[in-house]
Amino acid sequence: MSSSSKHFSGFTLVELLVTLVIISILASVAMPYAELSVRREKEFELHRTLREIRTAIDAYHDDWVAGRISRTDASTSADGYPKVLEVLVKGVDRGLSSGGKYRYLRAIPKNPFADATSQITEHWILRGYQDEPDAATWGGRDVYDVHSAIAGTAIDGTEYRSW
Repeated sequence: MSSSSKHFSGFTLVELLVTLVIISILASVAMPYAELSVRREKEFELHRTLREIRTAIDAYHDDWVAGRISRTDASTSADGYPKVLEVLVKGVDRGLSSGGKYRYLRAIPKNPFADATSQITEHWILRGYQDEPDAATWGGRDVYDVHSAIAGTAIDGTEYRSW
């Protein structure tokens, strides 16, 4: 074998650079899509969580209207709504005849956009039955509705606090 017929295998520097540029372009296109997908999933989770809390509040009120919850229960307002969110988790007495408690939530759900170190009560803006629909503060008498306490704009342009 002569020294002039040597064959080297491998990639040239130009081929490696071209490959690296192509991979970088593909990654820069995929990253915004991945971020959008994560945000969309969090928004879906926020909708589901708000629906879960609101359904529990409505079930509590329905039980009060139907007489399954005592009208003199200390955790219930005069309008039949829980005084605080925690009542939905702790439950209310069923009465002397049946015993036990009605529980409406296993736990107060976390806001998917909230900081993991914050308290659950900081995740939600509460609204009482007597409060105005656009009230900035909670009257403190009962919990009629909840909204997200996290400032931000959704993909569709609405504010999370208005959900």
